Amino acid sequence: MEEEVREKILKGAEALFMKYGVRSISMDDIARHLSVSKKTLYQYFADKEDIVTMTCKAHMERSHCDYEALHQRSKNAVEELVNLSVLLRQDLEELNPSLLFDLQKYHPKAWKVWLDYKNKFIRDSVVRNLEQGIEEGYYRADIKTEILAVMRLQLMEMGFDDQVFPRDRYKLSEVQMELFDHFAHGLLTEKGRKLYAKLKEKILTPTGN
Repeated sequence: MEEEVREKILKGAEALFMKYGVRSISMDDIARHLSVSKKTLYQYFADKEDIVTMTCKAHMERSHCDYEALHQRSKNAVEELVNLSVLLRQDLEELNPSLLFDLQKYHPKAWKVWLDYKNKFIRDSVVRNLEQGIEEGYYRADIKTEILAVMRLQLMEMGFDDQVFPRDRYKLSEVQMELFDHFAHGLLTEKGRKLYAKLKEKILTPTGN
C-alpha cells in the first residue's frame, strides 16, 4: 500500500513537471493535483528536492526500459534510428521546454541523475547503434563513433536552449526532430539513405500505418 501511494505521488508530480516545468510547481500544487494533504507528501519524501530527484530517477529507469525494448525489436540500426525518432517525438510533445533548465539551475541532485543517464546509457546506446550501422553497411565506415555520440548529446541539449531557439519562434519538438534528421543524414550511406527514407515514410506518416 505504501509503495502504491509513493508511486502515485511520483507519477502525479512527473505529470505536472512535464507540463509546467519544475520551478513553477510547489508541494501545494502536487498535493492539490493528487487530492492529498501536504502531510502525506512529507510522509514519503523529505522535500520538493527529494520528489524531483526521485521523479527524475523513475523517469530515467522507465526510459531505459523503453529504449532497450526498442533496440530489441528493431531489425537493424536504421530501423532503430527511425523508431527512436518516433519515441523522441512522443516524449517531446509532452515536455515543457524549461524542464532541463529548471533541473540544471535549481535541482542539482536531479540534474546529476540526468547527466549520469545521458553520459552513460544514452551515449553508449548511440555508440552501439553507430557501430552496428557501420557493420551493416548503412552508415559511413569513416565516421568516428565516439565523437558523433558526444555531438548527438550536445545537439539534443542545444535544442532545449531557448537562447538558441527562442520558444516564441520555435517549437521544441520541431527543433529536436530537425536536429535528429540532420544528424541521421550525416551518417547514412546510399544504401542507408534509401532504407531510412522508406522506413520514415512507413513509420512516420499516417499512410504508413
